[in-house]
Amino acid sequence: MSRTKENPKQDRQYGVMIKRYLLPEWRPLVWLGVLLLSSIALQLVNPQIIRYFIDTAQGQGSLTPLYYAGGLFIAFSLIQQGVSVAASYFSENLGWKTTNKLRVDLAAHCLSLDMSFHKKHTSGSLIERVDGDVNALAQFFSSFMINLAGNGLLTLGILVLLFRENIWIGIVMAVFVVGSMWAIQRIRQFAVPIWTRWRQVNAEYYGFIGEQLEGTEDTRANGAVGFAMSRFYELTRRMLPMRVRAFLGYFLMWSTTILVFALGNAAAFIVCAFLWKRGELTIGSAYLVFYYTELLAKPIEKIRTQLEDLQKADASLVRIGELLATRSAVQDGPGASLPRGPATVDLRGVTFAYEDDGPATLRDVNLTLESGRTLGLLGRTGSGKTTIARLLLRFYDPQQGAVLLSGTDIRSFKLSELRSQVAMVTQNIEILAGTVRDNLTLLDDRIPDSRILEVISDLGLDAWFAGLPDGLDTHLSSGGAGLSAGEGQLLAFARVFLTDPRLVILDEASSRLDPLTESRIEAAVDRLLNNRTCIIIAHRLATIQRADDIAILEQGQVVEHGKRAQLAEDPASRFNRMLAVGMEEVLV
Repeated sequence: MSRTKENPKQDRQYGVMIKRYLLPEWRPLVWLGVLLLSSIALQLVNPQIIRYFIDTAQGQGSLTPLYYAGGLFIAFSLIQQGVSVAASYFSENLGWKTTNKLRVDLAAHCLSLDMSFHKKHTSGSLIERVDGDVNALAQFFSSFMINLAGNGLLTLGILVLLFRENIWIGIVMAVFVVGSMWAIQRIRQFAVPIWTRWRQVNAEYYGFIGEQLEGTEDTRANGAVGFAMSRFYELTRRMLPMRVRAFLGYFLMWSTTILVFALGNAAAFIVCAFLWKRGELTIGSAYLVFYYTELLAKPIEKIRTQLEDLQKADASLVRIGELLATRSAVQDGPGASLPRGPATVDLRGVTFAYEDDGPATLRDVNLTLESGRTLGLLGRTGSGKTTIARLLLRFYDPQQGAVLLSGTDIRSFKLSELRSQVAMVTQNIEILAGTVRDNLTLLDDRIPDSRILEVISDLGLDAWFAGLPDGLDTHLSSGGAGLSAGEGQLLAFARVFLTDPRLVILDEASSRLDPLTESRIEAAVDRLLNNRTCIIIAHRLATIQRADDIAILEQGQVVEHGKRAQLAEDPASRFNRMLAVGMEEVLV
């Protein structure tokens, strides 16, 4: 689709970008405008000095005017270079400030979107949008509008001075400028849709690379390297013809510019030769015309490259606009407050499917957990245990029914409020590149070191902490290199309890712990769960010994729910049979 058809929509998008990101930086924008206008004036004046020098040098008068003219030319040239350096500084500074703001907004927007969005988009494709597409807009933000206007003014100024020299020279050069801009614009309309498709497939490529790098161990361990490379070759085969077409558009713009400049110089040569022969032009004036003709190439070339940047920006702007227009299916509620103390949990008629037209993962689930009690949630893989945890954190909303926390529908809470009161520990732990303190507090500087050390002690990590060279300032590598699985899991426990939640969800949270480490934290976890409501998702008997209640899921439905002690004593209960034959075997 060409920009001609999309022009109103894209113009509105550019207007929004300018208003939100560029206009707040009006001071450097004004300075940049002043510098560019000064540069234009200096470029127009210098050829006049040269014309004066040449015409005066042909006479027999004093050399003093020539000295003054030469000195003035050198001074103006130095000033022009200084102005260009200052303009470049303001331009780059402006570009980085505005694009960094846009990157922050895009990253925050991606993090605010629900899990269904992230299931459909790889991390690599999102990185390409947040960074790659924004880089394509850098030139637009840094100086596009001012430079385009400046180069337009320079072109207009040159044409005015050429008309002042001779009307025929002015007419020929005006036709040259209009014809060159028309040709460049026609080529640009051909190239825009190709660049749009290229940016899209480029994002898919980075998404694939990111996916393969994240799963490199599994790929190699399962002998899937050949399959991964086959997909890589298929993707590059798709990219090659699109890349060729995209750069064909670039080459056409470049070659068209070269041809137009050659025709412009030829036209200037013919007109000057004709007027000089008739005595209507001096040698100095002929040089002036050639100088201005060569100078015309500069703003036209810059306009060409700016339009080329704009064509890339068009493609990126469409993709950025689509991303910012994406709305999360999970929206902030109006806000509500939880009563003090442990939360109660109610699932009322909850039905949920990950895809609107897919099979239901949960079907008409009704479940209640009283304040301060611990629920052991059991069931085979795929029965919906983890889905309940995700619904409690509002990673998704159910298609039917409601999830209530202390009697309030969780859709009434702001997401930040809800997730400060509900915390989950999973079996997959993310360790960030940063200090121990940063990993435990997740950069929340409101948590004092004394509280961190207290939690570390409660979790039995004193010996591990004593061995750290810099204490809380010890740097941890991304992914937790150098940490055992148990240590990483214990750090995840510490993160949760530093937030002081009212509902804690442990999703197979001790599955990576060896028996010795697991037994070491049993007493600590008991203390930390005191005066909190807890849901434990587990496959092992030892994990649910502290549970007050048991709920068993099967094919997305609650097939048994009651107090653990009563179910254990009831020979007709499923839980009793699990205990009799070994729960691990039943849940396989």
